[in-house]
Amino acid sequence: LRELVSLGTSLTPGHKDKEVVMNFDHFQILRAIGKGSFGKVCIVQKRDTEKMYAMKYMNKQQCIERDEVRNVFRELEILQEIEHVFLVNLWYSFQDEEDMFMVVDLLLGGDLRYHLQQNVQFGEEAVKLYLCEMTLALDYLQSQHIIHRYIGHDNMLRHAHLTDFNIATIIKDGERATALAGTKPYMAPEIFQSFVSGGTGYAFEVDWWSLGVTVFEVLRGWRPYDIHASNSVESLLQLFSTISVQYSPAWPKDLVSLMRKLLTVNPEHRFTSLSDMQTSPYLADVNWDAVYEKKMEPGFVPNKGRLHCDPTFELEEMILESRPLHKKKKRLAKNRSRDNSKDSQSENDYLQECLEVVQQEFMIFNRENGDGEPEAGATDEDPQDPEPDQDPDQDPGPETSSKLSMCGSVCSSPGSC
Repeated sequence: LRELVSLGTSLTPGHKDKEVVMNFDHFQILRAIGKGSFGKVCIVQKRDTEKMYAMKYMNKQQCIERDEVRNVFRELEILQEIEHVFLVNLWYSFQDEEDMFMVVDLLLGGDLRYHLQQNVQFGEEAVKLYLCEMTLALDYLQSQHIIHRYIGHDNMLRHAHLTDFNIATIIKDGERATALAGTKPYMAPEIFQSFVSGGTGYAFEVDWWSLGVTVFEVLRGWRPYDIHASNSVESLLQLFSTISVQYSPAWPKDLVSLMRKLLTVNPEHRFTSLSDMQTSPYLADVNWDAVYEKKMEPGFVPNKGRLHCDPTFELEEMILESRPLHKKKKRLAKNRSRDNSKDSQSENDYLQECLEVVQQEFMIFNRENGDGEPEAGATDEDPQDPEPDQDPDQDPGPETSSKLSMCGSVCSSPGSC
């Protein structure tokens, strides 16, 4: 979901089950913990191992109607190819008639936004460790040609784990991204510049700007620029050219110097790599191997005796959700028994075509299989089962793209897809 940099300890070490395709019945649903523009998140327990995960699920029909299928597929494509100690890693993906599912590392510490809303004061040493951990995560993503484009305190989960790749994109061989993608207060100036005047686009530097904004906000309590979703792009470009960032006089000089390097408007002069960060005097005493191995104790440890999320998510799932997960099995069985009485209106026909395309193109994944090769098209019914954000740049392959493009006809009105 959007902006989750999470504070937690992974509860999902590897377990081998060769060539198993997961489905909904492999997991026990425990409780809802979050929602966002692309779906909802709940805590689940795998029935055979009793290991706990976070499960993100997205309704297929809603994704089709909002033209979000490509984003879901792109996120899956990226997550299946990456794994890092400071990322929220994908373990399984599967589908049924209603939903697409991603099962990922569970981090119970909550995201930075939640703790800021609870008036938690993060000390400088705690933030310094998060900065180092995110530096390693971003350096890894850059080595994999990935721009995240969604760095922020909503997407950082103790130790700092980066999640939410639904607007990430892949660029290779000198390519540049051009889409207006991200959350405005955290978006780098060159993203807006590219949108207004075209030019050469932008690359990995934008994530390091977002990291600087996030660190500044956690330390100071507000962001370096007063930017809101309602601000026009033109006004933001004017702001970046006329307003200087005001750093706290209480901060060490070396910290201010590092923040200036991250919040440099010109991306050519910005710190944008691990090697750049290691030249900073502020980080001169950091043992980077110890950071990677999580041997550095966090300066802030969430209370392990409680869930660090909004309790209303669970109430909404139980009371307001029209298709709650805990009633899915009975609901799907009922729907299958009514297949012959489907409405034959043309819009429903189009929708059914799109749902079939999504089922065929969806990428099934099981990291425990060890081969790293996603499978396409399987659902819970397959016999092998044992039991703003704007559109990103990277398009799916031509065959998938052509199949998905025909689903635009299910939109109820112009501009709704």
